[in-house]
Amino acid sequence: MHMRHSSFPIAALLGAALSFLPGCESTKSSSPSPSDTQAQETTPMQAADAWKRASVGDRVTYSFSATQGPEPRGGGGTARTLGGLLTLEVVAVQQPWVWVRLAYTDEAGKPLAHPRLAQDLVLPVRADTTRPLDVPHAGEASAEKPSSAGRTWEATRYVSDQRPVDGPLSARVYANEPGPLYLTHGLLEASTEASGFHLPGGVKLTLREFREGSAGANASVPALERPLGPGAYYDRRVDVGPSPSVQRVCFAAERGYILRAEGPIDTNAAPCSDFSQATPEPLEEVLMSLPWDVLSSGDWPPATAASGTRGTFTAEDRNVSALTEQRTENVEGTQRVFSDTYAAEPWAPSLAGLPYEARFQSLSNSAERVVAGGKRESEGGTRLVRWGSWLGGQK
Repeated sequence: MHMRHSSFPIAALLGAALSFLPGCESTKSSSPSPSDTQAQETTPMQAADAWKRASVGDRVTYSFSATQGPEPRGGGGTARTLGGLLTLEVVAVQQPWVWVRLAYTDEAGKPLAHPRLAQDLVLPVRADTTRPLDVPHAGEASAEKPSSAGRTWEATRYVSDQRPVDGPLSARVYANEPGPLYLTHGLLEASTEASGFHLPGGVKLTLREFREGSAGANASVPALERPLGPGAYYDRRVDVGPSPSVQRVCFAAERGYILRAEGPIDTNAAPCSDFSQATPEPLEEVLMSLPWDVLSSGDWPPATAASGTRGTFTAEDRNVSALTEQRTENVEGTQRVFSDTYAAEPWAPSLAGLPYEARFQSLSNSAERVVAGGKRESEGGTRLVRWGSWLGGQK
């Protein structure tokens, strides 16, 4: 599910996750064919060894491009495009943690204009694993020897064609031995084309260059001011139904897989101490999804909120400049008032440490029913109440 701005996105917020193209099955695990298995037999161990040998300065750069629209079935409008460079670089190593900085920029290395991708993000990744991570590549596998970034690679191409069932056409090319490309599991090239009833368009990543760092280099661990997610968490109060609760969303990363766990807060356990049930998603799939989300979501703040009321959103001791939109809807004689509050500046210092996902959701939302005499009765809502780093004690 994408992080959408719906009129009352409680269900969406409960299930919101960094995800991929609408209807895309490329990140789902499927039973690998014999050729899949053969191609992958040695890769996990090689990738694991590479993470343990990570050095400050290890870097990989991809060209990226994303296109959406115009709307199908005569919806009008023009296609929207976004492109530039995606760079991942190891900026600190304190085993078992490898600290990676990732940035989307234009071709000249300058920041992109859109707020969602205007800042670099920090991503701590464990070089070991707390449980087995098995995420088979989807699709038909075939061997090839592409030349990329000044070298020829022994590689495997995986093609998943979901167009017959209104899904996308996805292709991924992975080096059989990730080597210096361990940050993205050896990814050389990736593309996904939406089709059918979905918004037409697609996303593509292509390896541009790589660099290996210095084994003896030291660097201090960066602050988790702008985490992609791993190393940080956020809590959201959900007042829906008979039993309101506070849900905690936790993020981790292990050997290039993003782990996301969500559930009621366990007051007897340290924050984010259990990722045993989290579904792993390859980092490279998450990175492909972000430019697509930018095009899907439009400007920031959302257009309806841009003309809303400016105020302050408070969570514990943090005061955040915010915009609130309010609208009234009448359905079958029942009038309801919906309110949504968004960060006016999603990278404001007051939001330091907040996982990327939560910066671009509503900070709070509510629904009220208008009853006799014009009084309002709450029908529930959600509210961001807390966030922070769970990794601090493990540096």
